Amino acid sequence: MPFQAETVEASMSLAKAGAGIGAGIVAIGAGLGISRIGAAANESIARQPEATGDIRGSSIILAAFIEGVSLFAVVVTLLIAIG
Repeated sequence: MPFQAETVEASMSLAKAGAGIGAGIVAIGAGLGISRIGAAANESIARQPEATGDIRGSSIILAAFIEGVSLFAVVVTLLIAIG
């Protein structure tokens, strides 16, 4: 049974809508993750000021990991939207 043009077109528009929703969810998740890291780092520095350098370094590395994962996810969703 061959695919009709309308069916293929509808499935592509659904895939593009899903990719847009996915990119939005990724951005929200990354923002929440980085904000939790910042909040925890500030609380830790307030409790133990002598460990400021270690806490700051760790939080920057963790934020970079979250940014990397979110960038990868956004690229994947854009590839779905284009394809």
